[in-house]
Order: sequence, then structure tokens, then C-alpha cells
Amino acid sequence: MPTDSSTAHAPLPSLPSDHRELVLKVIPMPADCNANGDIFGGWVMAQVDLAGAVLPARFVRGRMATVAVNQFIFKQPVRVGDILSFYSQVTRIGRTSITVMVEVFAERISSQGQYLKVTEANLTYVAIDLEGRPRPIPEEARAAWRTPA
Repeated sequence: MPTDSSTAHAPLPSLPSDHRELVLKVIPMPADCNANGDIFGGWVMAQVDLAGAVLPARFVRGRMATVAVNQFIFKQPVRVGDILSFYSQVTRIGRTSITVMVEVFAERISSQGQYLKVTEANLTYVAIDLEGRPRPIPEEARAAWRTPA
């Protein structure tokens, strides 16, 4: 997977199943544009939040909430018609929270099959009970994450 702009247009290699996982693909539309004609950063952030929640949901086994956006970097503008691929990886599981890294790659409409990293983010989600209070993540889920496949 390209990691910086120097390899931004390289084909995206296949990834091992225990590494990053494709969790969302979406195409931004004209209604998602800002006054400059690029896609709103807030729209991208909302998609990253959705993509970031996919893997934690497997471990939390119940309600969860986004508790922190630890880092968010817009590397390149997103354009109408780009095919965006969101890859996620769990980087840490604590007693009540899970941190994930999300990387977003764009296939420009004019250069299908070539991937440009446009955004990367680290987010933390917390498992919550019915009253919205933090609750422990099941130990067997935490143990499964620590155990190599």
C-alpha cells in the first residue's frame, strides 16, 4: 500500500488478512463539494468515522461511541467522482476502548487502478452500556486480537 506521496500512484498491493482491511468504498458526489469544488473535509471525516467503526464493532459486541479523533491528516484533495477506498487496522485494544488507523485512497476518475493516499486518521472508540457509560470489552475479544492468526 502506498504510504506517502512518492509512491502515491502505485497500484495497491493485496494485503494480508491480519493487516489492513478494506472496510468501505464510496464515491463522493457534487452535493458533497465545498465552494472550491473539492469535497468537504467534514464529509470525508464522517466517512472515516463510519469506516473506523467497522473493526471495533467486531470486538465491542454492543454499543460504542467515537471518543477521540487522535489524528487526522488531509494529504490531498478529494474530488467528485473519485472512488474512495477506506482501509482500517486495529492498533490498540484497551479495557474499554479500541484505537484504529484508517487510511483513505482515491482512484481518480481519469486514472482507474492507480491509488493516491488522500487521508489518514487515528480514532478511538469506547464500548458503552445502555446508559452511555464506558463498559469493558469482552476479554475473549481482547485475547483474540492479541493472538496471532
